[in-house]
Amino acid sequence: MIRHFSQWFIVLAAGVILAAVLIFNHYRMEALVNRPAPFMTTKAQPPDVVVITAKNISAEAQISGYGAAQPHFELLLTAQVAGQVIALAETFESGQRVAAGDMLIKLEDSDYLAAVTSAEKDLATVNLDLLEEQRQGMQANTEWEASGLEGVPESELVLRQPHLAVAQAAVVNAEAALAGARKDLRQTRIVAPFNALVVERLVAPGSYVQAGTELAKLYSSDRVEVAVALSGRDWNNLPDTATLIGGQWWVKLTSVEDGQSWSGRVDRVEQHLDGTTRKRSLIVAVDQPLDQSPALLNGTFLKVELAGRRLERLWQLPSSALSQQGEIWYVKDGSTLDRFLSEPVFSAGDSIYLSVPAALAATSQQVLVHPLSSYLPGMMVNPTGEVVNE
Repeated sequence: MIRHFSQWFIVLAAGVILAAVLIFNHYRMEALVNRPAPFMTTKAQPPDVVVITAKNISAEAQISGYGAAQPHFELLLTAQVAGQVIALAETFESGQRVAAGDMLIKLEDSDYLAAVTSAEKDLATVNLDLLEEQRQGMQANTEWEASGLEGVPESELVLRQPHLAVAQAAVVNAEAALAGARKDLRQTRIVAPFNALVVERLVAPGSYVQAGTELAKLYSSDRVEVAVALSGRDWNNLPDTATLIGGQWWVKLTSVEDGQSWSGRVDRVEQHLDGTTRKRSLIVAVDQPLDQSPALLNGTFLKVELAGRRLERLWQLPSSALSQQGEIWYVKDGSTLDRFLSEPVFSAGDSIYLSVPAALAATSQQVLVHPLSSYLPGMMVNPTGEVVNE
């Protein structure tokens, strides 16, 4: 009996102890949860920013654009008269060069020779008629004077004046017909209208052509032209038109494909805006392009570069200094950020050139090389890694 009571007492005591432990742990956990979290009272450090020292400089504006080399003249040569092709010049092949006046195609001309002979006969006939009419007119005038009548005849027919006018008109008409026949005969011999490159030949010996038939495609070989569309900003950086086309403003052209380069000149400027791009074009020319070393071929896509006017009070900065919002960020008073909107005046290589705001022109400024979108005006920064802009 006593042993059974002792067992129950031990079990009860263990339960009480377990309950006490659980209650103690519960209150201890609540105390830990409600206790404020510890924190460190450290001062925030301003972020480091890489800057470049921008100084006022002067520089020649650099203008560049792109365009394809095009011939000065491009012509689809057509026949002016009908006939069979009886001969072609040896140089009349694609890729060959021909000089102005060179015979390219010979058409069968017997019909045109006959037409010239007939026209010459007709002219001789009407000239004879004119001489006879002039003689008869002189005779009629003599007879009128011998009649003793005063004044002028009542009719022009008396002195044969209408007959003379008809004879004179017949001569003029016959002369025009002869000129037309001779012109048709000349056009059976088709010649190059200018110094040209034969791009495509469209006829063969034995072909029969009609007036208007296309015979060949020709490109002039005297020069190629490149139309370079420029923005209003680029035009503002160039000198006046008279200076540009005076022969001294030379241009560098570089093939986009293989890097070969040529020197050109400004030939003219267009006086209208393109309806699509809203830009005006500068026309650059290279004389005797096929005689250059290497030859400048029509169709070559080119980068065109030329110097503009010398501009004052500029900053030269890396292109990364201009933010996506078109802003330049700089360090004010050595530790805080500020910004201003800017548009580059021109660019060259990896650099941009922009006009210096009047408020910042007196001294050099520390400009951020890589501004971030999270920056705010007045934000404290630590300029570091400074790059000096010479």
